[in-house]
Amino acid sequence: MEERSLRVVATDKTFFNKLTNTLTKLLIPTQIGFNSLKISMKRNILIKTYDAFTAENIPADKKDELEKKYDDAYTSYLEALDKYVLDTIYKKVKNETATQFESTALSQYYGIVQLKDREYNEYKYRKQKYLLELDKESVKNTAKEKVIERYNKFYVSKQDSLYKGILKNYSIKLADSTNVYDSTKDWIYVKIFNTLEDYMKNILPLKISDLKMEVISKDYEKYEKFSVGKLDTRDNIEKNMILLGISRNLFTHSLPLVVAEQCYMKLLRDARCLVQDTKIAAKREKAYTLILNLIEDYNIRLLATKVYWENSREREEFKKFYNQYKNVEKLKEVDFIEYVKEKEILFIKTDLKKISKDKTDYSRLQKYYKRKLVDFGAMKDIKLTRQNTNKYFGKSIKKSKIA
Repeated sequence: MEERSLRVVATDKTFFNKLTNTLTKLLIPTQIGFNSLKISMKRNILIKTYDAFTAENIPADKKDELEKKYDDAYTSYLEALDKYVLDTIYKKVKNETATQFESTALSQYYGIVQLKDREYNEYKYRKQKYLLELDKESVKNTAKEKVIERYNKFYVSKQDSLYKGILKNYSIKLADSTNVYDSTKDWIYVKIFNTLEDYMKNILPLKISDLKMEVISKDYEKYEKFSVGKLDTRDNIEKNMILLGISRNLFTHSLPLVVAEQCYMKLLRDARCLVQDTKIAAKREKAYTLILNLIEDYNIRLLATKVYWENSREREEFKKFYNQYKNVEKLKEVDFIEYVKEKEILFIKTDLKKISKDKTDYSRLQKYYKRKLVDFGAMKDIKLTRQNTNKYFGKSIKKSKIA
């Protein structure tokens, strides 16, 4: 696809420049009409070739030919959209006749173009995604219902592949241990979660009626609760946990288990720090509840599906945990209160073992966990002696022994 740079050149306000600007403003509506007509033609050809390529019972000898026609039509369609941005929206912005939507669209386009030299793969996917989103608005506002329905089939299919490409690119970066310029890689986690949320907002609503999507409909309803209003740190962690859970059904290959595992661990770290740093008791309890939900999600939705383990000791530890979890689950129908208590104790003890080996200082969280265990009766009070002064975790009990 032809690439052109975007640069507004300052000019002197001479008579001839003013005359040129006036003529340009008069001609832009005609140019818009021409470009819109061209895009519409390219779009119609694209839809026809897509329908033909994805039709059922295509003869094997025709498959390659139909695929080439579709690819050519798609390339031609993108070129028309790209030309529209550069030749029409750009000139309208330059001549100060653009709408707010057009000004924002050009700004987004320029931001994507800047990725080309440093992040080519991301640029490649995001430019296509952007151009499709731009035309989607036009189709929604101007096309007939049947055309919209046919276009949406193409749109969802293509956007699916683009989102998968973007996430796969991030997965590779996250797994790259040679990347020394940003050892924490926090920016990749942010991009992964932002991309997942973008997909939930813009693509999943077009697919949610599909019977295959029933498996994620409940999680999607949970996500929708976080799509409005101002979110605090705990809300954002919980929202990202839901997004990650949905991704296990939608992006199994582009966001593989090893990457999803790192994402869960990142959320667990954030939630643990939140409990440690929160001083208001009610908010700390909510953050603690979030940790419990994350532990369950991480172990049951992710690790329970893990087939290959590099560390055999970790595999055996998980097997032990999973057997205990299944035994606790049996209490659910018999004694729900006891079930909740035993599950909480299991999760606390499991996380205590993990954070005791972590380089991060979780000493305050460890005390908090131990107080919980004491209150549950799962741990005796721990006696601390300092200059003949006795202090205890949980309730004060004389002559207590170390658990």
